[in-house]
Amino acid sequence: MSYVDPNLRRELFGWYSHRLGMDMPVVRYGHWGPAMLLFPTAGGDFLEAERMGLIQAVAHHLFAGRFQIFAINSINPWAWMNPGMPMHEKAYNQARFSEYVEHEVVPYIRGRLGNDHARIGAAGASFGAFHAANAFFRRPDQFELLLGLGGLYDLQTEFLHGYWSDDVYFNNPVSYVPNLPEGHAMDLLRHHSRIHLVTSRGAWEYPEFSEHLSHLLHQRGIPHNLDIWGHDMPHDWSTWHRQLDHYVAERLGY
Repeated sequence: MSYVDPNLRRELFGWYSHRLGMDMPVVRYGHWGPAMLLFPTAGGDFLEAERMGLIQAVAHHLFAGRFQIFAINSINPWAWMNPGMPMHEKAYNQARFSEYVEHEVVPYIRGRLGNDHARIGAAGASFGAFHAANAFFRRPDQFELLLGLGGLYDLQTEFLHGYWSDDVYFNNPVSYVPNLPEGHAMDLLRHHSRIHLVTSRGAWEYPEFSEHLSHLLHQRGIPHNLDIWGHDMPHDWSTWHRQLDHYVAERLGY
């Protein structure tokens, strides 16, 4: 069942990822424009944004060809949202998921765009913003835009319980961003990227997560936009509908 306008271009794809050992689906919305890779929330899947009305909320932008969305599954059920899994396995699976994004998803999207060097957008809400930020900061050669909505950017906050490893460090943005080496990647982040950390002061929202990442970016001289909406904007889909619509229309240059 589709929850979007039947006239909107919607294509389902997918393949078996040997890195993850499972089938990984992809859905594309729209027909033209820059690509945005959308990550689901903590318990969501690749069709979550459609079911929750987010795709329909920006359908007018998709019809206009301002951008197109590629949505994927996350590794959360086999990592951070699985309380019965050993911590080292969670961290290992997270690292393999990052490789899946970098070596499978991005090349696939570039192929659909007909541009092997395209830098794309990364977006997500709540825990999806964590995955978006991790993809973006790990590979600024692949991603030129980050849009985090109500995000959490530090696994230490509630998931690691003191555990630490290289798989954690290199997949936890607030850990490695302060230590990114000078060079091409930092040049891309400072001069050729767009970063929007969008949050609110509404119910169930934790703006301090975005404020902390903003502080680290300031320390490294990485330009970005920290946008804190009001107390009337809860940590919920109704807020993310409005925020994504606003940013596509007013701030992303799409």
